[in-house]
Amino acid sequence: MDFRQLETFITIARLKSFSKAADALFLTQPTISNHIQNLENELSTILINRSNKRVTLTKAGEILFSHAIEILNKREQALFSLESFKDKIEGTLEIACSTIPEQYILPPLLSAFNKIYPHVHYNLLHYDSQQVVDGVLNGKIDFGFVGAKDAIKHLHYIDVLEDNLVIIAPNTNPYKSLDQISIDFFLKEKIILREAGSGTRKIFEKLLNNHNISLDQLHVVACIENTEAIKQCVKNGLGITMISEYAIKNEVHHNMLKKLELKDMDTKRNFYFVYHEPRILSPLAETFKNFMLENQNLL
Repeated sequence: MDFRQLETFITIARLKSFSKAADALFLTQPTISNHIQNLENELSTILINRSNKRVTLTKAGEILFSHAIEILNKREQALFSLESFKDKIEGTLEIACSTIPEQYILPPLLSAFNKIYPHVHYNLLHYDSQQVVDGVLNGKIDFGFVGAKDAIKHLHYIDVLEDNLVIIAPNTNPYKSLDQISIDFFLKEKIILREAGSGTRKIFEKLLNNHNISLDQLHVVACIENTEAIKQCVKNGLGITMISEYAIKNEVHHNMLKKLELKDMDTKRNFYFVYHEPRILSPLAETFKNFMLENQNLL
Protein backbone atom coordinates (compact mmCIF):
# COMPACT_ATOMS: atom_id res chain seq x y z
CA MET A 1 0.00 0.00 0.00
CA ASP A 2 1.20 3.47 -0.91
CA PHE A 3 1.26 6.08 1.89
CA ARG A 4 -0.22 8.67 -0.49
CA GLN A 5 -3.13 6.38 -1.24
CA LEU A 6 -3.79 5.83 2.47
CA GLU A 7 -3.61 9.57 3.15
CA THR A 8 -6.09 10.18 0.33
CA PHE A 9 -8.41 7.47 1.66
CA ILE A 10 -8.35 8.91 5.23
CA THR A 11 -8.97 12.45 3.99
CA ILE A 12 -11.98 11.38 1.89
CA ALA A 13 -13.39 9.41 4.85
CA ARG A 14 -13.07 12.40 7.16
CA LEU A 15 -14.36 15.05 4.77
CA LYS A 16 -16.93 12.75 3.09
CA SER A 17 -16.09 14.30 -0.28
CA PHE A 18 -13.67 13.60 -3.14
CA SER A 19 -13.57 17.26 -4.15
CA LYS A 20 -12.91 18.53 -0.60
CA ALA A 21 -10.19 15.91 -0.18
CA ALA A 22 -8.59 17.08 -3.44
CA ASP A 23 -8.57 20.66 -2.16
CA ALA A 24 -7.19 19.65 1.25
CA LEU A 25 -4.36 17.61 -0.30
CA PHE A 26 -3.69 20.07 -3.17
CA LEU A 27 -4.33 17.34 -5.74
CA THR A 28 -6.64 17.14 -8.72
CA GLN A 29 -9.85 15.18 -8.40
CA PRO A 30 -8.77 12.64 -11.07
CA THR A 31 -5.61 11.99 -9.03
CA ILE A 32 -7.70 11.48 -5.90
CA SER A 33 -9.99 9.05 -7.72
CA ASN A 34 -6.97 7.22 -9.15
CA HIS A 35 -5.45 6.77 -5.68
CA ILE A 36 -8.64 5.17 -4.38
CA GLN A 37 -9.10 2.98 -7.43
CA ASN A 38 -5.50 1.69 -7.19
CA LEU A 39 -5.94 1.04 -3.47
CA GLU A 40 -9.18 -0.88 -4.07
CA ASN A 41 -7.55 -2.88 -6.88
CA GLU A 42 -4.64 -3.80 -4.65
CA LEU A 43 -6.92 -4.91 -1.82
CA SER A 44 -9.49 -6.50 -4.15
CA THR A 45 -12.38 -4.84 -2.38
CA ILE A 46 -14.56 -1.73 -2.54
CA LEU A 47 -13.70 0.77 0.17
CA ILE A 48 -16.02 3.70 -0.60
CA ASN A 49 -19.69 3.76 -1.56
CA ARG A 50 -20.21 6.02 -4.56
CA SER A 51 -23.85 5.18 -5.29
CA ASN A 52 -25.32 8.26 -3.62
CA LYS A 53 -24.46 11.91 -3.16
CA ARG A 54 -22.96 11.39 0.28
CA VAL A 55 -19.63 9.55 0.39
CA THR A 56 -19.64 6.72 2.94
CA LEU A 57 -17.30 3.86 3.77
CA THR A 58 -18.13 0.23 3.06
CA LYS A 59 -17.58 -2.32 5.84
CA ALA A 60 -14.14 -3.04 4.35
CA GLY A 61 -13.47 0.71 4.27
CA GLU A 62 -14.36 1.06 7.96
CA ILE A 63 -11.93 -1.77 8.81
CA LEU A 64 -9.14 -0.19 6.78
CA PHE A 65 -9.78 3.30 8.18
CA SER A 66 -8.55 2.65 11.73
CA HIS A 67 -5.55 0.65 10.47
CA ALA A 68 -4.68 3.35 7.94
CA ILE A 69 -4.59 6.01 10.68
CA GLU A 70 -2.24 3.89 12.78
CA ILE A 71 -0.01 3.14 9.78
CA LEU A 72 0.42 6.84 8.97
CA ASN A 73 0.87 7.79 12.62
CA LYS A 74 3.49 5.05 13.00
CA ARG A 75 5.30 6.43 9.95
CA GLU A 76 5.34 9.91 11.52
CA GLN A 77 6.58 8.46 14.82
CA ALA A 78 9.43 6.76 12.97
CA LEU A 79 10.37 9.94 11.12
CA PHE A 80 10.17 11.93 14.33
CA SER A 81 12.41 9.46 16.17
CA LEU A 82 15.05 9.96 13.50
CA GLU A 83 15.01 13.72 14.01
CA SER A 84 14.11 13.79 17.68
CA PHE A 85 14.22 17.52 18.40
CA LYS A 86 11.64 19.52 20.31
CA ASP A 87 11.66 22.28 17.70
CA LYS A 88 10.49 19.77 15.08
CA ILE A 89 7.05 19.59 16.70
CA GLU A 90 4.95 21.48 14.17
CA GLY A 91 1.80 21.11 12.09
CA THR A 92 -1.91 21.48 12.81
CA LEU A 93 -3.44 20.09 15.99
CA GLU A 94 -7.15 19.25 15.79
CA ILE A 95 -8.97 19.46 19.11
CA ALA A 96 -12.63 18.55 19.55
CA CYS A 97 -14.56 20.19 22.35
CA SER A 98 -17.92 21.48 23.49
CA THR A 99 -18.77 25.09 24.34
CA ILE A 100 -17.45 25.47 27.90
CA PRO A 101 -14.08 23.77 27.27
CA GLU A 102 -13.73 25.81 24.09
CA GLN A 103 -14.23 29.09 25.97
CA TYR A 104 -12.71 28.44 29.41
CA ILE A 105 -10.36 25.42 29.26
CA LEU A 106 -8.52 25.70 25.96
CA PRO A 107 -7.32 29.34 25.96
CA PRO A 108 -4.81 28.95 28.87
CA LEU A 109 -3.79 25.46 27.73
CA LEU A 110 -3.14 26.47 24.13
CA SER A 111 -1.27 29.57 25.28
CA ALA A 112 1.02 27.47 27.51
CA PHE A 113 1.53 24.82 24.82
CA ASN A 114 2.27 27.49 22.20
CA LYS A 115 5.08 28.94 24.32
CA ILE A 116 6.82 25.56 24.17
CA TYR A 117 5.90 24.66 20.57
CA PRO A 118 5.46 27.95 18.66
CA HIS A 119 5.21 26.31 15.21
CA VAL A 120 1.95 24.47 15.97
CA HIS A 121 -1.37 25.69 14.54
CA TYR A 122 -4.76 24.78 15.99
CA ASN A 123 -8.07 23.68 14.49
CA LEU A 124 -10.87 23.62 17.07
CA LEU A 125 -13.81 21.35 16.23
CA HIS A 126 -17.08 22.22 17.97
CA TYR A 127 -18.70 18.91 19.04
CA ASP A 128 -20.99 17.93 21.87
CA SER A 129 -19.66 15.43 24.44
CA GLN A 130 -21.17 12.38 22.74
CA GLN A 131 -19.73 13.37 19.36
CA VAL A 132 -16.28 13.73 20.93
CA VAL A 133 -16.50 10.24 22.45
CA ASP A 134 -17.77 8.72 19.19
CA GLY A 135 -15.03 10.47 17.21
CA VAL A 136 -12.27 9.24 19.55
CA LEU A 137 -13.64 5.69 19.45
CA ASN A 138 -13.85 5.49 15.65
CA GLY A 139 -10.49 7.19 15.12
CA LYS A 140 -11.76 10.31 13.36
CA ILE A 141 -10.29 12.49 16.10
CA ASP A 142 -7.38 11.79 18.44
CA PHE A 143 -8.78 13.37 21.60
CA GLY A 144 -11.12 16.01 22.93
CA PHE A 145 -12.73 17.66 25.93
CA VAL A 146 -16.05 16.43 27.32
CA GLY A 147 -18.45 17.39 30.10
CA ALA A 148 -19.55 13.86 30.95
CA LYS A 149 -17.66 10.63 31.62
CA ASP A 150 -18.70 7.27 30.16
CA ALA A 151 -17.17 3.98 31.26
CA ILE A 152 -16.08 2.74 27.82
CA LYS A 153 -13.22 0.34 27.19
CA HIS A 154 -9.98 1.95 25.93
CA LEU A 155 -11.07 5.50 26.73
CA HIS A 156 -8.93 7.31 29.31
CA TYR A 157 -10.11 10.49 31.04
CA ILE A 158 -8.07 13.24 32.70
CA ASP A 159 -9.84 15.65 35.09
CA VAL A 160 -9.15 19.22 33.97
CA LEU A 161 -11.78 21.53 35.49
CA GLU A 162 -14.68 21.47 37.97
CA ASP A 163 -17.92 23.16 36.95
CA ASN A 164 -21.25 23.84 38.64
CA LEU A 165 -24.56 23.55 36.80
CA VAL A 166 -27.26 26.05 37.71
CA ILE A 167 -30.75 26.97 36.55
CA ILE A 168 -31.23 30.30 34.80
CA ALA A 169 -34.46 32.26 34.41
CA PRO A 170 -35.39 35.79 33.36
CA ASN A 171 -34.48 38.34 36.03
CA THR A 172 -38.15 39.21 36.47
CA ASN A 173 -40.98 38.15 38.75
CA PRO A 174 -41.72 35.51 39.94
CA TYR A 175 -38.07 34.37 39.63
CA LYS A 176 -36.50 37.57 40.96
CA SER A 177 -37.27 36.72 44.59
CA LEU A 178 -36.07 33.10 44.30
CA ASP A 179 -32.60 31.74 45.08
CA GLN A 180 -33.28 28.01 45.29
CA ILE A 181 -35.82 25.69 43.69
CA SER A 182 -36.77 22.04 44.10
CA ILE A 183 -36.77 19.49 41.28
CA ASP A 184 -40.59 19.65 41.13
CA PHE A 185 -40.30 23.26 40.00
CA PHE A 186 -39.57 22.01 36.47
CA LEU A 187 -42.99 20.38 36.20
CA LYS A 188 -44.78 23.75 36.03
CA GLU A 189 -42.25 25.66 33.90
CA LYS A 190 -41.40 25.89 30.21
CA ILE A 191 -38.06 24.15 29.69
CA ILE A 192 -35.25 24.75 27.19
CA LEU A 193 -33.02 21.72 26.66
CA ARG A 194 -29.56 21.35 25.22
CA GLU A 195 -29.24 19.04 22.22
CA ALA A 196 -29.19 15.25 22.67
CA GLY A 197 -25.58 14.18 23.33
CA SER A 198 -24.75 17.26 25.40
CA GLY A 199 -23.05 16.56 28.74
CA THR A 200 -25.29 19.14 30.43
CA ARG A 201 -28.42 17.45 29.13
CA LYS A 202 -27.22 14.01 30.30
CA ILE A 203 -26.74 15.34 33.82
CA PHE A 204 -30.12 17.11 33.77
CA GLU A 205 -31.87 13.92 32.64
CA LYS A 206 -30.05 11.93 35.34
CA LEU A 207 -31.25 14.36 38.04
CA LEU A 208 -34.81 14.03 36.77
CA ASN A 209 -34.59 10.21 36.64
CA ASN A 210 -33.28 10.12 40.22
CA HIS A 211 -36.55 11.77 41.22
CA ASN A 212 -38.76 9.64 38.94
CA ILE A 213 -39.40 12.48 36.50
CA SER A 214 -39.14 11.94 32.74
CA LEU A 215 -38.72 14.48 29.96
CA ASP A 216 -42.22 13.54 28.75
CA GLN A 217 -43.63 15.10 31.92
CA LEU A 218 -41.98 18.46 31.20
CA HIS A 219 -43.19 21.28 28.97
CA VAL A 220 -40.15 21.35 26.66
CA VAL A 221 -40.40 24.36 24.35
CA ALA A 222 -37.04 24.11 22.56
CA CYS A 223 -33.87 22.08 22.08
CA ILE A 224 -30.97 24.43 21.32
CA GLU A 225 -27.29 23.70 20.74
CA ASN A 226 -25.80 27.19 20.95
CA THR A 227 -25.19 28.48 24.48
CA GLU A 228 -25.54 32.15 23.52
CA ALA A 229 -28.86 31.45 21.79
CA ILE A 230 -30.09 29.64 24.91
CA LYS A 231 -29.22 32.61 27.13
CA GLN A 232 -31.00 35.03 24.81
CA CYS A 233 -34.10 32.82 24.76
CA VAL A 234 -34.15 32.68 28.56
CA LYS A 235 -33.74 36.49 28.79
CA ASN A 236 -36.74 36.90 26.52
CA GLY A 237 -38.94 34.58 28.56
CA LEU A 238 -39.06 31.49 26.33
CA GLY A 239 -38.26 29.18 29.23
CA ILE A 240 -35.74 28.22 31.92
CA THR A 241 -32.76 25.90 31.52
CA MET A 242 -29.81 24.22 33.19
CA ILE A 243 -26.47 25.68 32.18
CA SER A 244 -22.82 25.95 33.25
CA GLU A 245 -22.15 28.62 35.85
CA TYR A 246 -19.09 29.62 33.81
CA ALA A 247 -21.34 30.58 30.89
CA ILE A 248 -23.52 33.06 32.78
CA LYS A 249 -21.14 34.91 35.12
CA ASN A 250 -21.32 38.15 33.15
CA GLU A 251 -25.13 38.07 32.76
CA VAL A 252 -25.68 37.36 36.47
CA HIS A 253 -23.23 40.09 37.48
CA HIS A 254 -25.16 42.64 35.38
CA ASN A 255 -28.58 41.31 36.53
CA MET A 256 -29.53 40.19 33.02
CA LEU A 257 -30.34 36.65 34.18
CA LYS A 258 -31.45 35.12 37.46
CA LYS A 259 -29.35 32.22 38.76
CA LEU A 260 -31.22 29.55 40.74
CA GLU A 261 -29.65 26.71 42.71
CA LEU A 262 -31.25 23.27 42.96
CA LYS A 263 -32.11 22.65 46.61
CA ASP A 264 -30.29 19.73 48.31
CA MET A 265 -28.70 18.52 45.06
CA ASP A 266 -25.11 18.18 43.97
CA THR A 267 -24.89 19.75 40.51
CA LYS A 268 -21.12 19.86 40.29
CA ARG A 269 -19.41 18.09 37.41
CA ASN A 270 -15.94 17.78 35.92
CA PHE A 271 -14.67 18.42 32.44
CA TYR A 272 -12.31 15.81 31.08
CA PHE A 273 -9.62 15.43 28.47
CA VAL A 274 -10.39 12.09 26.79
CA TYR A 275 -8.24 9.96 24.49
CA HIS A 276 -7.97 6.37 23.22
CA GLU A 277 -5.29 4.82 25.42
CA PRO A 278 -3.90 2.02 23.19
CA ARG A 279 -3.99 3.95 19.89
CA ILE A 280 -0.76 5.11 18.25
CA LEU A 281 -0.84 8.89 17.81
CA SER A 282 1.08 11.25 15.56
CA PRO A 283 4.13 12.91 17.23
CA LEU A 284 2.23 16.20 17.54
CA ALA A 285 -0.88 14.58 19.04
CA GLU A 286 1.27 12.44 21.36
CA THR A 287 3.14 15.55 22.53
CA PHE A 288 -0.11 17.38 23.34
CA LYS A 289 -1.48 14.32 25.16
CA ASN A 290 1.68 14.12 27.29
CA PHE A 291 1.44 17.86 27.91
CA MET A 292 -2.08 17.32 29.28
CA LEU A 293 -0.91 14.45 31.50
CA GLU A 294 1.86 16.62 32.93
CA ASN A 295 -0.23 19.78 33.39
CA GLN A 296 -3.49 18.65 34.95
CA ASN A 297 -3.23 21.45 37.55
CA LEU A 298 -2.67 24.25 35.04
CA LEU A 299 -6.27 25.49 35.19
